[in-house]
Amino acid sequence: MYERSSVAQLAESLRSELNRYSVGGKLPSSRALVERYRVSPVTVSRALAQLASEGLVVTRPGAGVFRAQPRTETEAPGDTSWQELALSADGAGEVIPRSVDASGVLNTLAAPPPGVIELNGGYLHPALQPERAMAVALARAGRRPGAWGRPPMEGLPELRDWFAREIGGAVAAVGAADVLITAGGQSALTTALRALAPPGAPILVESPTYPGLLAIARASGCRPVPVPVDAEGVRPELLAAAFEATGARVFVCQPLFQNPTGAVLSAERRGEVLRIARAAGAFVVEDDYARALAHEDAGPLPPTLAAEDDAMAQGLVVHVRSLTKATSPSLRVGALAARGPVLDRLRAIQVVDSFFVARPLQEAALELVGAPAWPRHLRAVAAELRHRRDVLAGALRRELPGVELPHLPSGGYQLWARLGEGDDVSFAAAALRAGVAVAPGRPYFCAEPPAPYVRLSFAGVSGAGELAEAVHRLRTGLGAGLGAGPASGLGNVSASGLGSAPGSGPGNAPASGLGSAPGSAFGNAPGSGPGNGVGRDA
Repeated sequence: MYERSSVAQLAESLRSELNRYSVGGKLPSSRALVERYRVSPVTVSRALAQLASEGLVVTRPGAGVFRAQPRTETEAPGDTSWQELALSADGAGEVIPRSVDASGVLNTLAAPPPGVIELNGGYLHPALQPERAMAVALARAGRRPGAWGRPPMEGLPELRDWFAREIGGAVAAVGAADVLITAGGQSALTTALRALAPPGAPILVESPTYPGLLAIARASGCRPVPVPVDAEGVRPELLAAAFEATGARVFVCQPLFQNPTGAVLSAERRGEVLRIARAAGAFVVEDDYARALAHEDAGPLPPTLAAEDDAMAQGLVVHVRSLTKATSPSLRVGALAARGPVLDRLRAIQVVDSFFVARPLQEAALELVGAPAWPRHLRAVAAELRHRRDVLAGALRRELPGVELPHLPSGGYQLWARLGEGDDVSFAAAALRAGVAVAPGRPYFCAEPPAPYVRLSFAGVSGAGELAEAVHRLRTGLGAGLGAGPASGLGNVSASGLGSAPGSGPGNAPASGLGSAPGSAFGNAPGSGPGNGVGRDA
C-alpha cells in the first residue's frame, strides 16, 4: 500500500493538468491513471474523490470522471447565532437516572435460542454481509503505515470527506469540516442528545420510533414526547403543536424508511418540518440509518434534510449516518454532520467519552467504500431485501390474513404488522414457543400504543425459505396458543390499507393538549388526537 502522501501527490498532479480538458471533458480512466502514475487503484480513487470534494471534477458511475463547471462564487456562511439560546436552555433540574432500561434494545440484540428463526434482529445475516470485501479492506488497512497510530480526533480526513459527499448530495451542502466520525449510529445519537438537551428536557420523537432512541433519551434524563407518524412521515400539524405545548428544542426523526413503519417523509412535508423547527428555535436530528438499505424498486431517493435549502448553513440539522446496517454489526463506523457551535460541543462530548474511533476501523471503512466491491454489494442487498420483503408479506397475507400490513416499505429491513385488538406481548411469546422470535411493538412507543403491533425483520435470516418457514410456524403456533377467532386479536381486523380500525386503544384521550385530529394512517382512531398525549411526561 502507498502512504497517504501518494494520494496528495497524485491529486496535485491531476489538479495541474485539468486545464488540458474543457469543461465537461472526460479524464482518463482509472486504469489508465494507475498505469501512468504507477499507483494503486485505491490511490487513484482517493485522489479523484479529493478533486470531486473540491468541485473540480464530477464522477458519473459507469461513465467516468469529467471536469466540473468552475465555481463562480463562495456560499456565504449561514447565521447560526440562534444556537446560543437553544444550547443554553436550562433543564428542569432532574437528576440523570443511574439505572437504564435497555429492554427494548436487548430484544433486538440478543441472539435467539438454537433452532429459533430470528425475525427480531436489526442487522444483515452473514449471507448478506460483504464479508470477503470487509476482510480484504481490514487486511489492507492493517498493513498501511501509521494505521495503528493515533488518528485525528475528528476522524480521518478522507473518511470525513466521503461522508460529507454522501450526506450533502449533489448540492454539496456538507463539507468535510462539518463531519465528525463516530463509533456507529447509536454512539452518534447518544452524543447528539447529550449535546442538545439537558437532563429533564423534553425531546420530540416520532411515534412509533426506534427503542434505542427512547433508551438514550431516558438514560440522559430527558423526556421523550411522541409525535405520531402516518404513511407520509411525521404529521406537521402535530409537530407544531408539540413544540408549542412542550417548549422542546430537539426533534429526532428518521425521514427515510422510518423504523419501524418504513414510512418516507413526503416532499410536501420536508420543508414544513424544517420550517416548524426553525420557528421553534429547535434542532432536527436526522437519523438516516437506512439510506444504504433502499430496495431495488425504491426509485430515486430524496436528498437528506441536511441538503435541503439552507438547513445546514443555518445549523438547523444534525445528521446521523452509519455504515453498520449495510455491512456488519461489528463495523461500527458512523458520522455526525453539523455546523455552528453545536459541532464543537459534539466533538468535546465524543472526546471525553471515547477519545476517537479506532484508526484501523476507519482505515478499513475507507478501503471498503472505495473498493469496486462496494457498489456491487449495495446492488445485491437492494435486490435481496426487495425479494425477502415480498416473500414475507406474501406469506403473511396467505397464512395469517388477520395480521394487517399497513404499509409495504421500499427500504429498510422490517414489516410493521398490526394485530387488531390482541396483545403484542402474548403474540411474541406464542411465536417464540413456535420457534420464531419477533419484536413486540410496545417498546416502540413512549406512551400507550394506539393498537397492538409487532415488528418482523427479514434481514437476519439466511434466505427466503426461512421466511416462509417462519410464517408457517407462526400460523401453527398461533392456532394452538392464541386461537383463530376474534379473541385472539388476529380476527376481525379492518382490511383498510393504511386506515385504522374502529375504536382507539388506551392512552388516546382527546384532552391531550393537541386537540382532535383525523385518524393516523398507522392506527389512531378517529378523534383520538395524536394518540399519545404530547403534553404529558412519558
